[in-house]
Amino acid sequence: MAAEMDAAPELGLRERKKRQTRQRIVAEAVELFAEHGFDKVPVAEIARRAEVSEATVFNYFATKEDIFYQGMHAFEQAIVDAVRDRPPGTPISTAFGDLVLRQRGYLAEGEAGVRRIATAARVIAGSPALQDRRRRTDEHFIRELAAVITEETSAGPGDLRPYVVANALMGVSLAMRDRVHAAALAGEGGASIADEVLAKGREALDLLERGIASLDAGSSGDE
Repeated sequence: MAAEMDAAPELGLRERKKRQTRQRIVAEAVELFAEHGFDKVPVAEIARRAEVSEATVFNYFATKEDIFYQGMHAFEQAIVDAVRDRPPGTPISTAFGDLVLRQRGYLAEGEAGVRRIATAARVIAGSPALQDRRRRTDEHFIRELAAVITEETSAGPGDLRPYVVANALMGVSLAMRDRVHAAALAGEGGASIADEVLAKGREALDLLERGIASLDAGSSGDE
């Protein structure tokens, strides 16, 4: 029993140290990317700055792109999960909007957060590798969301509507992201960016909701 009681705090400490190491790797990598450009920074240099081995970096991140995009991957997965796990009777667009139409991440951190967004946007603009990875990641989550919608609606084989709905919904999120990047690069204030982008996102979802509602209602489209 004593050994079991001692193990819990030890595990907690281990997890905290792992989290700190992960955060340190990301922080040092982002600083290097901002200074030199993503494509010019080797993983070995990230490891040196973070005071870990190169193998340790790869223990936490499968690729260099994963270091930069960890937040985006987590958010897009959260979108899919929000639709999949929504309460019975909740429309797809409502579950999507409840997550996307919230001030979050760097945008919720005021002007310091906006500066980080602008830095990230500049790094992406200067890296074909990051641009390609972003496109492939966006496409992956669109397909994943479409699969979720297909599973829980009346969509049959060859029905294009789940993909159309997923593409439209994710398109709202991606357009909001691009607008945030552009506004941050233009030096706009955090509060004004958030107000504008969330309002435009709401308008875009309102535009989509009637069409999505017909799929939620279980229309087969085979009339």
